[in-house]
Amino acid sequence: MSGKTCVYLGEPLARYDFGAGHPFGPYRYPAFVNAFDSRGLGRLVCRKAPVMARREEIETFHEQAYVAEVAAASRRGSGWLDQGDTPAFPGVYEAAATVVGTVLDAVRAICEGGCRNGFVPIAGLHHARRDGAAGFCVFNDCGVAIETLRRRHGLHRIAYVDIDAHHGDGVFYAFEEDPALCFVDFHEDGRCLYPGTGAAEETGRGPARGTKLNIPLPPESNDETFLAHWPRALDFIGAARPEFILLQCGADSLAGDPLTHLAYTEAVHRRVAGDLRALAGSCCEGRLLALGGGGYHPDNLARAWCAVVAALCGQDRGG
Repeated sequence: MSGKTCVYLGEPLARYDFGAGHPFGPYRYPAFVNAFDSRGLGRLVCRKAPVMARREEIETFHEQAYVAEVAAASRRGSGWLDQGDTPAFPGVYEAAATVVGTVLDAVRAICEGGCRNGFVPIAGLHHARRDGAAGFCVFNDCGVAIETLRRRHGLHRIAYVDIDAHHGDGVFYAFEEDPALCFVDFHEDGRCLYPGTGAAEETGRGPARGTKLNIPLPPESNDETFLAHWPRALDFIGAARPEFILLQCGADSLAGDPLTHLAYTEAVHRRVAGDLRALAGSCCEGRLLALGGGGYHPDNLARAWCAVVAALCGQDRGG
């Protein structure tokens, strides 16, 4: 197995944005890349190029009719893909398919031993449903990755860990009855923030009851609050004996994000990525993929994601 962390960078990945007036705008990708380069993280990783997913790969998670709808909206170049958060633009299908394809390439590289672990900055689009867009998310690359890990790579016990301020509802409800998906989600209480889901009582349904852990936190929760709950979550993940770990590490949980009300520092992201790297090393041959997720303050996004990359490379301390 390669000891390198793979980080996917390139202009095709940056095309997934909804314009300068939208929270998920064109500033996000360069904010990360500039910080990544200035911190010298490129010396520690293997840079890899984005890849566009094939339609049949997207359809391992999404319904065919919805994928066709996105393709038509992409050609039309206008309108909305949901109720008013996720606009269509010319090429939106190709941009969203590149997010999915890049994540799938990272999954393949990790499973085949080309990389120890990986990070994709523009990814982690956890709100999209099997049949629709939601919350800035066109295709749910997380869901596609889970389905692909099972169908193509033969890995069934997957752990999905989400520290974005918003609940990962598109993943949770798609796999709510799936006992082989260990789901752990820290988020701002849904009574205060979109999408309004993720109550602590939501632990899975039917045969999956008890395999999901939702940890809603009140507004202004800080590092101390998060870290008081984290050991229980880490034990929960370890008990599931995952064969692959997906981390959605949205930076909108840092203090000062314009859309949310949590108050972490990047130390939370560094700690989570470092602990999951250690856990992956002990239970699943190091197989860990981090996805950038949300984050709408450029400095916060840069700090959080650089902390994740550093931790994936084994540099868990700040600095």
